[in-house]
Amino acid sequence: MIRAALILFCFSFIIFKSTAQEAQVSGKLIDEETNTPLGFVQVAIFETGNTTSPITYSDSDDKGNFLLKVKPGTYVFRAFFIGYKDFEINPLKVEGPKDLGTLSLKSENQNLEEVVVTTSKLPVRTTMEGITITPENNLANLGGTLLDILRNTPSISVSEDGAIALRGSTGTNVLINGRNSSLTQNLDQLPASAVEEIRVINNPNARFDAEAEGGVIDIILKKGQELGTHGGLEATYGTRDRMNLGGRINRRTAQWNTYAGYNYRDWKDVGNRRSTRVLFEEEETLRQNTSNSRRNAGHNLNYGADYYFGNNILSYEGVFQSSLDRQTNTLFAEIDRPGLASEASNYVRRNNETESDDGLDNALIFEHNFKDKGHLLRATASHSYRNQFKTQNISIFNGTLDPQPENQTGRERAFTDEVRNISVVQVDYIRPLESGKFETGLKSNIRKFDNDYRYERFSETEQGFVEDPRISNRFIYEDQIHAGYVVFSQTKPKFEYGLGLRGEYTIVDTYLANTDEANRQDYFNLFPSVQGLYHLKDKHSLKFTYSRRIDRPTAWRLNPFPDITDSLNVRRGNPNLQPELINSFEFGHLANFEKASLTTNLFYRKVNGQLDFITIVEDGISYSQPDNLLSAQSYGVEWIGTGEVNEWYSLNGSVTVFRIAVDGSNISEEFTNSGFSWNAKVTQDFKLPFGFNFQLAANYDSPEVEAQGRDLSQYFIDGTIQKSFLEDRANFSLSVRDIFDTRRFAGNALTNRFSQEFYSKQETRIILLSARYNF
Repeated sequence: MIRAALILFCFSFIIFKSTAQEAQVSGKLIDEETNTPLGFVQVAIFETGNTTSPITYSDSDDKGNFLLKVKPGTYVFRAFFIGYKDFEINPLKVEGPKDLGTLSLKSENQNLEEVVVTTSKLPVRTTMEGITITPENNLANLGGTLLDILRNTPSISVSEDGAIALRGSTGTNVLINGRNSSLTQNLDQLPASAVEEIRVINNPNARFDAEAEGGVIDIILKKGQELGTHGGLEATYGTRDRMNLGGRINRRTAQWNTYAGYNYRDWKDVGNRRSTRVLFEEEETLRQNTSNSRRNAGHNLNYGADYYFGNNILSYEGVFQSSLDRQTNTLFAEIDRPGLASEASNYVRRNNETESDDGLDNALIFEHNFKDKGHLLRATASHSYRNQFKTQNISIFNGTLDPQPENQTGRERAFTDEVRNISVVQVDYIRPLESGKFETGLKSNIRKFDNDYRYERFSETEQGFVEDPRISNRFIYEDQIHAGYVVFSQTKPKFEYGLGLRGEYTIVDTYLANTDEANRQDYFNLFPSVQGLYHLKDKHSLKFTYSRRIDRPTAWRLNPFPDITDSLNVRRGNPNLQPELINSFEFGHLANFEKASLTTNLFYRKVNGQLDFITIVEDGISYSQPDNLLSAQSYGVEWIGTGEVNEWYSLNGSVTVFRIAVDGSNISEEFTNSGFSWNAKVTQDFKLPFGFNFQLAANYDSPEVEAQGRDLSQYFIDGTIQKSFLEDRANFSLSVRDIFDTRRFAGNALTNRFSQEFYSKQETRIILLSARYNF
């Protein structure tokens, strides 16, 4: 299957050129306002009367120069660049070598969301609403997944189980191509090479869903927009036989754009986790050590087409994922309690788990552009499907720490079949005004999650597995969110502002099959937003944003099914959770210099009904479940900087310092906590002789406060060296992840009844060899 997929992406189009005498058409492209050269602009020559397929095309170099070859005749010349108005020369008469001289491209009017602070091809750009990440410009992402990109992204932290925190908040709304998708449940299934860019929006306006405390992370997949046929192949091989193979191709004419990309990923991992829990009243100490091994093999295919006709664009976008995950977790437990023989209380639980995961996204987008620039109507319909089937076979060895077959005392097994469906219909209308813009739209998001869980124990009497009805269940979650919004923005010479209002009507239905218990919630909320930008000078601006937001409990947080992989540390959901309501403020300064930029953001966030995990102990068993705390507050400052120090050295980085105060006094005074946290990320790029590039990426996350304790610090450094060939169309890279093998997760909790600490270490020092070729 892998060979067939690679062959599919190796094909190319053969174009036979005439041997007739050709003339050269050359010129230089610059920005009309700044007079700076414009690199990587698409230039093309068309036949007169036929601007659908170019005769010849190319890109300008980094100094803005371009060169085209064409037979003598009369043509149409065009230059295309995102953020600039199309440039056209009609007619263009070519009788011999022709120098068009210096051509100026005029920038389109930008709105609040489009103000960008950027330098060169650095991987991080600062925008009015947040930051934009270009993964290809960061060597640390080679051979990785979307989670690897996010680990190297300013303000973002990734937890042990893959949960994303933005400025300390785990409530983020993750989108794919601007749409809600069930595929975001497993971000480590999406290869980094399939991602064009990631937009992190800290304080989104009313145009976006109000969902998410921390903000929005929008993942834009590659589709290709350059004229002609383009593509690429890549392969990664690493320690423990880790492998990632992929290819992509697109064909673009003036009327059609078709594209496809495929990735196969086979990743292996091993690790260890240990924990200690002390019950004060019982004087009991529980020590657990878990070894784990995992192998995940999966396919990722994204594909689509754009059709341009008249003033309209009709697009189809699709994503298909399929993976098989196998893992073995062996837990060794020792219990010390007065009067209890240590040998009798020891036990081992070995869980052999297999999970298949299939997902499919389909979207149809229609866009009509009216006569006036920026005046458009866009309609979108999409559906996302995902099916996960997990099998757990658990062997139990009581009274021993030696898990040999002859010591087995029990067997359990569990089957989880979960189906997720998300359907979205959305219409947006944008109308430019004399010095501003009016936007409005409607959106309906309908979701259904069906989780069927069956738990069985082996019965010596029956000589077979018998279902346990106390644990088995089927949980169905359905919700509908119907929304409408308006946004008005205006631009003055020194000041820009935007005012927005969004209304969302929410219906939530949950159903527990074994108890025949149904629950419905419905509520309506208004979400205002404010954005302002004041230009101090050409290089300095001040911004202010405010938004009211909501973070609804996810289906798995509401699902009361227990995870019994560890019988003494059980995780379960809470069907009585209520949504969080958030007020978020941000004030910032943006500075853009010729080869550097610096953004400073002050932020404050107040959360009512904070969702957090609480651990309680009942009959010697720890139950971890989410609950609504009274409130939480966080405030801090963030610096994001980029710079080209000289021709061979550039860097980008960020520092975020914030304080979190959690008030859980509605549950117990011991669930109240506060403290400061900070994180820093620095990426340094060195351009070496003979076409070599070297990069170091360092990350540090300080200890962070939780309701009952804190997570300890984590830090690591990645290094990559790359050699380019064939005019930068091909390269080889050698990467070492976590050079000093320091990345791990650890934390502790303390209440009046118990204390608990844990330490988890996976194999994070990995060596990867990657090769890439673009055509």
